[in-house]
Amino acid sequence: MTPDTIIDLMRNAIEMGGMMAGPILLVCLVVGVGVSIIQATTQINDMTMVFIPKILAVVVTLVLCGSWMLQLYIDFTRQILRSVATLPG
Repeated sequence: MTPDTIIDLMRNAIEMGGMMAGPILLVCLVVGVGVSIIQATTQINDMTMVFIPKILAVVVTLVLCGSWMLQLYIDFTRQILRSVATLPG
């Protein structure tokens, strides 16, 4: 296994992690900012008010993007297994 192969593998793994976590983190960020704006305008400072919208947003995001994420993960795993099979000795 050459250093170029390892670097390419690690780069692909980092990209995969970003593609898997990106949509969920982006939705949580948008929902958190939205709830914070609502809290600031209504002057309701309850820390637990943020959690329920974020949890619901994550569940909706996983329902909408879950099959895409799973297919992406399966393709990446197949690619890794194919590359392991072609490694020399």
